[in-house]
Amino acid sequence: MSVQQNNIAGKVIAITGASSGIGEATARFLASKGARVVLGARRTDKLDAIVSEIQAAGGEARATALDVTKKAQLVHFIEFAQAQFGQVDVLVSNAGLMPLSMMESLKVDEWDQMIDVNVKGVLYGIAAALPVFKAQDTGHFVNISSVADRWVGPTSTVYSATKHAVRVISEGLRQEVNASIRVTLIAPGVTESELPNTISDPAMKKAAVEQFRTHLLPAEAIARAIAYAVEQPADVDVNEVVLRPAGQKGF
Repeated sequence: MSVQQNNIAGKVIAITGASSGIGEATARFLASKGARVVLGARRTDKLDAIVSEIQAAGGEARATALDVTKKAQLVHFIEFAQAQFGQVDVLVSNAGLMPLSMMESLKVDEWDQMIDVNVKGVLYGIAAALPVFKAQDTGHFVNISSVADRWVGPTSTVYSATKHAVRVISEGLRQEVNASIRVTLIAPGVTESELPNTISDPAMKKAAVEQFRTHLLPAEAIARAIAYAVEQPADVDVNEVVLRPAGQKGF
């Protein structure tokens, strides 16, 4: 077994938003590297199918229902991972929404949803896992952001604001924790996922797909970036990874 595999194999990695897209790809990829993965999402039927396939391929996986807008459920998620595997080494906060809209559309409910999932969901994950990581004197937060955390354009205002918040939270956390706890921000460009399905305006969804999704990263590319950060020696903290499709220019 290579050094790279040794630094992933055996680690317990909890992943939110794991029923599709980046979360699913990350669970499958890390399990193939020997990690013990714990999947959380609201769609338990999809989680169960993914877990079954990982196990059939020889991997170790568990799943439980998770709504990241409920802080008690994130506490339960971390406790579930501990109960299943005895520890938690990495929390991948991946759950996210992207209902793009112009500000003048006043889709306030969608703004609230994005703040609850994209920002509070990350904070609740930190609140649940940080005491565990401190008690273990080891741990790794991997927060999934977006290149929108450093770019904003029409329709992306609130989404970009939530992702900028994740970037700031991640950097602040990195500075506050001791050297035994690592913090990584992963900022993907346009990626194969179900995010466009959260856009409620059909015309807006069509325009977003046509404008932004002609070049796509496969979800596994993000999984590989996460694996790169996780596999580093304990004294190496990969702070930030930004990756885009080669054809994505200007944002």
